[in-house]
Amino acid sequence: MMFFKKIPVLVKWISSVLLSFLFVMTAFRFLFFFSYNPAGKPFSGSAFLMGLRFDIKFVCILGLIILVLCSLPFINPLRNKPAKKIWTVLLSVLMMLVLFFYAIDYFYYDYLQQRLNASVLNYFNDAGISFNMVKESYPVVRVTLTVLLMTVTGGYFFNRMLIKYQLQSIVRSRKFSGQYVLVFLLLALGVFGKIGQFNLRWSDAFSLSDNFKANLSLNPFQSFFSTLNFKNTRPDIKKVREAYSIMASYLQVQQPDSVHLNYERNISADKRITNQPNIIIVICESFSMYRSSMSGNPLNTTPYFNDLCKQGVFFDRCFAPSYPTARGVWATVTSLPDVLGDNNRSASRNPEVVNQQLIINDFKGYDKFYFLGGDPSWANIKGLLLNNIDSVHLYSQENFKAKKINVWGIDDKNLLLEASNTLAKQQHPFFAIIQTADNHRPYTIPAEDFAQFKKANFPDDTIHKYGFENIDQLNAFRYTDFCYQQFFEAAKKEKYFANTIFIFTGDHGIGGDARALYPNSWTEQRLTSEHVPLLFYAPKLLQPKLDHSPCSQVDIMSSAASLAGISYHNNSMGSNLFDTGNVAEKYAFIIDHESKDIGMVNSRYFYVKNLATKKAKIVSVTDNKPVIANAQTDSVKNRMGRLTDAYYETARYLLFNNKRKY
Repeated sequence: MMFFKKIPVLVKWISSVLLSFLFVMTAFRFLFFFSYNPAGKPFSGSAFLMGLRFDIKFVCILGLIILVLCSLPFINPLRNKPAKKIWTVLLSVLMMLVLFFYAIDYFYYDYLQQRLNASVLNYFNDAGISFNMVKESYPVVRVTLTVLLMTVTGGYFFNRMLIKYQLQSIVRSRKFSGQYVLVFLLLALGVFGKIGQFNLRWSDAFSLSDNFKANLSLNPFQSFFSTLNFKNTRPDIKKVREAYSIMASYLQVQQPDSVHLNYERNISADKRITNQPNIIIVICESFSMYRSSMSGNPLNTTPYFNDLCKQGVFFDRCFAPSYPTARGVWATVTSLPDVLGDNNRSASRNPEVVNQQLIINDFKGYDKFYFLGGDPSWANIKGLLLNNIDSVHLYSQENFKAKKINVWGIDDKNLLLEASNTLAKQQHPFFAIIQTADNHRPYTIPAEDFAQFKKANFPDDTIHKYGFENIDQLNAFRYTDFCYQQFFEAAKKEKYFANTIFIFTGDHGIGGDARALYPNSWTEQRLTSEHVPLLFYAPKLLQPKLDHSPCSQVDIMSSAASLAGISYHNNSMGSNLFDTGNVAEKYAFIIDHESKDIGMVNSRYFYVKNLATKKAKIVSVTDNKPVIANAQTDSVKNRMGRLTDAYYETARYLLFNNKRKY
């Protein structure tokens, strides 16, 4: 009791206010659960606990605001009694807003099976129609009256609470200044939400590996403000319908349906490989093609990987649809290009599109793994993986024996070796993704490898001529090759090696000067930012082949399923690169979020169009000759333009309409 007497009255009052809001938010979570819980699904304590953390985050933000405002004597209700009226009104209005937010959220979920998000703002574009629909569908008057009644009740409660604390003795704040600092820090910790490199994010909800549990744990403030940056990214259905015939043909949709916009393809198993092979996909950080030995770069940065490419099926015209890493991972895992937002707002950060149908889940009987040397909360990748990949085993920095060496976690060599050790112990076929990070600033090379890995040294002008900024960057690229050599030397000793298909690609390329190696257009149009190697390596299963056809990261999952003899459902933009029956011209789609360009690459040209200015052009990707406008090139430009627009609009649509069905 003595402890509570020593707590400043202001702190007691703020705590009472915050507990009031926390009680209301928890009550709404119970209402949400009992209203929308799927039949047969048990009560989820983990979802409620996660939800409590989100609610605490909100009330701690409120607490910090109140604490800061009350540092001003004229607005402190315990020092200035007239300020009581101000706070009673403020808290009542805030309670009304909270109640309205939850009411809208409740019926929004009833309508769309989504927690309240920023797309609700789009309904204001047709405010009259939207209001009439809501009025005719839901008890608007009754809900409004209920909210107002609860607001008045809350106002009375806040008023009586303030009277109670004003009657208590007030000790000079100077005596308790240390306690106020402590309270401020505790509230700040509550806002951060957890101990770790990243704060509590919406993606943590989807770590529950159940879509309803994730939605149950979120509150409307978290979901709304997390999606606010994406409010203008919704697809234009009119444009999608206009593009449907082009895309249905391009994607080889088996049962075209422009009314329901069907893109689903059911692909039967291709039993070219009789055993169930394991799949290991390595997503290589900044694995830019023009900097590698495979491009003929005289610096010979990746001699070991170059030899692997000669022994496997190698695509030397593969492109990541966009930059940077989060978008490359998204495209590889979901088989959809990330066409949302700008350079800072990847699809993985948007709660509206976190639920995706993935081809990887058609690998029935396979154990699934994702290995990442750092923190998977980065870019909300954790939510994407755990919510969408069935029973995935997610390994991150705290799961490895190796120590963290920099902000990106453990080094790539130990990541690859520990992943190999884990996979060697598996008794069932497995599908594993390993995401590397060392070929990234700060370009850390572990001291333990200095004896084996010898750093190179070249003159600055040579380094710059062949695509690198400095010697540290070049050696980090070379270290990547060293890590792959260590990985394969270990893997070849394991039983799983002979029956495993290894797939290597870059998460993205790096913009830079590639004029010494490729036609000028690759540098001028920044194709170097997306151009990455793509290797399918399985010496016991695949015949070596060099393929110059344009392809994309979005094609990887379809191709892996085909090689593994898996029947799968494909509602994505990807296609099987090993489909010998598909003789159509090959393209790769690219979007540059920074310059707002979209485009298509084929074997001869790159068509590029600016979304802001609408200006478009085609350039050669095979030589430095200008493309002369004539009937033939105009026809090519128009055809590629129609396909680019169709692809872009369809990709936007599918990001929001690739919900899981199976």
